[in-house]
Amino acid sequence: MSSKQLKTLAALAALAGAGSALAAGADVGQAAKQATNWTAIAMFAIFVAGTLWITKWAAAKTRSAADFYTAGGGITGFQNGLAIAGDYMSAASFLGISAAVMASGYDGLIYSIGFLVGWPIITFLMAERLRNLGKFTFADVAGYRFKQTPIRAFAASGTLVVVAFYLIAQMVGAGQLIKLLFGLEYWMAVVIVGALMMVYVLFGGMTATTWVQIIKAVLLLCGVSFMAFMVLAQFNFSPEALFAKGVSVKTAIAIAAGKTPEEAAKTGLSLMGPGGFIKDPISAISFGMALMFGTAGLPHILMRFFTVPDAKEARKSVFWATTWIGYFYILIFIIGFGAITLVLTNPEFADTAKGVIKGGAGTANMAAVLVAKSVGGDVFFGFISAVAFATILAVVAGLTLSGASAVSHDLYATVFKKGKADSASELRVSRITTLTLGVLAVVLGIVFEKQNIAFMVSLAFAIAASANFPVLFMSVLWKDCTTKGAVIGGFLGLISSVGLTVVSPSVWEATLGNPKGSAWFPYTSPALFSMTIGFVGIWLFSILDRSAQATKERAAFAVQQVRSETGLGAAGASGH
Repeated sequence: MSSKQLKTLAALAALAGAGSALAAGADVGQAAKQATNWTAIAMFAIFVAGTLWITKWAAAKTRSAADFYTAGGGITGFQNGLAIAGDYMSAASFLGISAAVMASGYDGLIYSIGFLVGWPIITFLMAERLRNLGKFTFADVAGYRFKQTPIRAFAASGTLVVVAFYLIAQMVGAGQLIKLLFGLEYWMAVVIVGALMMVYVLFGGMTATTWVQIIKAVLLLCGVSFMAFMVLAQFNFSPEALFAKGVSVKTAIAIAAGKTPEEAAKTGLSLMGPGGFIKDPISAISFGMALMFGTAGLPHILMRFFTVPDAKEARKSVFWATTWIGYFYILIFIIGFGAITLVLTNPEFADTAKGVIKGGAGTANMAAVLVAKSVGGDVFFGFISAVAFATILAVVAGLTLSGASAVSHDLYATVFKKGKADSASELRVSRITTLTLGVLAVVLGIVFEKQNIAFMVSLAFAIAASANFPVLFMSVLWKDCTTKGAVIGGFLGLISSVGLTVVSPSVWEATLGNPKGSAWFPYTSPALFSMTIGFVGIWLFSILDRSAQATKERAAFAVQQVRSETGLGAAGASGH
């Protein structure tokens, strides 16, 4: 992924409390623009042409709001599992984790494990209930027995804040990737991504977005499988030999840097142990909570459960998604070590004495792409570059769709029109919102070109874990939860997660340029604290709520529980 999107993962390291060189505040915006890569552009053009044809096909099938938001509920569990995997295997995962492994070895796995552990939570607590209770958005589930106006206002706020930070990171990432690989100007790349994304979503809706995700997931899985196979083939398919070579390369780099043989040996061996990213237990717990529970609160992931026909397919889609994502992360670890052994030792790609990739700030993020060039030449290099770009495009489309649905379905149809909006007008508002979000994403992507955007992705996860997840969890599983508790607790989680991140070292010092040690909040990830504030707020304001409305909501829990557990009545209200 882009220099900057990867700067995302790069400073997710910073977020984790790292002092890693990956996140060391390099101004990715200054990354050297390389010669135009015509192979990559040709691959990219083929992909765009294919996906535009899919959009044309999907547009013919998109006639109602249900078609636009959820593909009419006609996606199978296997297809949806691939699409979820496509949503989740973002370019930050692909390029970011492999670059983190190249820099810190074993520690790079914290991202893989953190992202992956969120899926059992979704499997056992969320997937079936979401499908049985929901229609188009997670607010349908959270607000099933509550007053619609306040809960929808909160849900739309949480969704739009998460989507905004994610969108900026993806747009800046796309711009930097194209700037590095295709030789285009940064602003041109951002405009191209914005324009293509708007075409996919405006005309094809969820059907087109789903199939773009599926194709991208298949291409990415094939690409990383080939890369991992070719890396292991260099070592007679012995992971032990690969790791031993990685340790020896890092040891040699440490000796070249002037360390004694004993110190260098210790540096090399540290590649196989933890402790490089996260320095204290509270940071580790907080960061891990953001990655785990944030997954279960991301609106564009939750929205995918409404694209399947029933709860059984929802469970099946999580099973397949977890399978593909787990497989992907195992291969990324091999590719990360491949970057140490094949890229850092190649004078064409790296300064072998210093152990850094050539090309200026941010080029460490190109580790996986250079592994592709090492094992497959220019054609495979072009293929992986185009797939990385396609990854951003597909994730941006999914994010935009979830933002558009929050405005048109949660705010316009339910809050402003009191549930009396017809499908055509709701669809019109959704498309206007898509255009607005697309333009906003392009403008913000250009404005934030030189900004350290790493904290934005971490903030998106922290917000999702602190605001969306507690409200979803408590409203579905706790009978005493009330509208007042859910809304006040949700907003407390939302505000505290944003506020604590802004005054943390990763933003207050690294991004805003304040003196070292001046941050008001000592930890880099706020999730442990803001998530607790969200849950306590929901609990406290719910038990203090003795109104007649609250009594009615508690009584309605039994009906909600039957539907969420059995699906009785779900078909009639699902919109399909």
